[in-house]
Amino acid sequence: MVDLIRQLGRRTLGLVQEAGRMQLFLLEALGLFFIPPYRPRSIIKQLQFIGVKSSSIILLTGAFTGMVLGLQGFYTLRKYGSEGALGSAVALSLVRELGPVLTALMVSGRAGSAITAEIGIMRITEQIDALDTMAINPMQYVVMPKIIAGLLAVPLLTAIFDVIGIWGGYLVGVVLLGVSSGSYFSGMVQSVESLDVNGGIVKSLVFGLTIMLVACYKGYYTARGAEGVSRATTQTVVLSAVLVLGWDYILTSFFM
Repeated sequence: MVDLIRQLGRRTLGLVQEAGRMQLFLLEALGLFFIPPYRPRSIIKQLQFIGVKSSSIILLTGAFTGMVLGLQGFYTLRKYGSEGALGSAVALSLVRELGPVLTALMVSGRAGSAITAEIGIMRITEQIDALDTMAINPMQYVVMPKIIAGLLAVPLLTAIFDVIGIWGGYLVGVVLLGVSSGSYFSGMVQSVESLDVNGGIVKSLVFGLTIMLVACYKGYYTARGAEGVSRATTQTVVLSAVLVLGWDYILTSFFM
């Protein structure tokens, strides 16, 4: 029993120390954004990688999510004679929850894992040490542009997800199942409030920052060898998904 308590305490202390190191890592990276030399080209390049190259999977995921919501929502609401509320159900589901969460999960799987592998390979091939030798801050050169780009790209991708998802619900509900187009959009306008939109924006900002922090941190402090990079990449995807869902609960309870 004593050994069990000792192991539990050791693991708890390890988690607390890891969380503290991640916070310091984030503060240093964000602070370097305001210190010259500024790197706008690096940020734009990362925006293109994280945002533009993720747009195709966001379009597909958003369209099919909206179509599923339209189909399920129609048959559920029809039991109560409320098919006209389909637009409200689809829009609120996307704007409040599914848009930010599914966008974050897609970005963590596509861009987060790639960023961890990229930085991890730079670490094990001593490229990061070489930057230090050349008096180039690797945090500012490698990490900061990725975190800033993720902070900008994820909210934009979430907005695209929401719009495509709403049109996917329109395609199924209005075009295929015969719901009135006017009731679909009027219900949406009446039910979606600024608090819902602001909540989705805040969630996407937090999710984007979380994903990039985990991806950069795991890559920057990866263990040596190909196995270390592989383990760090897996940890990035798993930890990002868990943190996104945890933050989703906290932020949802705050905005309710």
